[in-house]
Amino acid sequence: MQTLETIIRGAGIHKRYVMGKDNYVDALQDASVEIEKGQMVAVMGPSGSGKSTLVHILGCLDSVNSGEVWLDGRRVDKLSRRDLAQLRRTEVGFIFQTFNLVPSFTALENVMLAAEYAGKSRREARELARTALAQVGLADREDHKPTELSGGQQQRVAIARALVNSPKVIFGDEPTGNLDSASSTEIVDMMHRINRDTGTTFVLVTHDPDVAATCDRVFHMLDGRVANGNGRHAEDGRAD
Repeated sequence: MQTLETIIRGAGIHKRYVMGKDNYVDALQDASVEIEKGQMVAVMGPSGSGKSTLVHILGCLDSVNSGEVWLDGRRVDKLSRRDLAQLRRTEVGFIFQTFNLVPSFTALENVMLAAEYAGKSRREARELARTALAQVGLADREDHKPTELSGGQQQRVAIARALVNSPKVIFGDEPTGNLDSASSTEIVDMMHRINRDTGTTFVLVTHDPDVAATCDRVFHMLDGRVANGNGRHAEDGRAD
């Protein structure tokens, strides 16, 4: 049997948000997770269960109070802010529910921006952005601004932006949450195609069981903990 390589590991993660004097929320409590390279993974759970906090920490958008976070064999929770910023620019990508596109920029310029932040020249950024937009079927929409695109097309631009620097992992926080069912299906199918074609690992927060059912593994969060160990195989429901 083939042994898969772990690309993300979180061990004993605790995250507390201090709201004021003697007022705090423990968003994560001893949360542990391992994700294998090349997988499509869903993270589910009720509101307030810690699923978005977990994904933001694994994606180096937020810090831990205690515990360890590893990305592709490198411990990242101890990195400086500067090193974390560089890692976010080059090794991970993000897709958000609200698209987060710059409204005054064209689709091409929105994708170029991520490449330029990663240190690419403007010429190289343009070439990479055009390639990424072609990957998501928007080669003929590169000069359109977000208001000239449908919600599904805007999310495709966001996926192209996440892809442009060839990241090892793409994190999605409810990437289909603002889409109708038809657009949602198209976006999920597209992410699966990119996963197959490039081997990029996807980690998706979702409330939609239909989205989760398409993934290799599903992690369920409850009260700040991963409630089902190392997840289950979506195709047959087995727990590890």
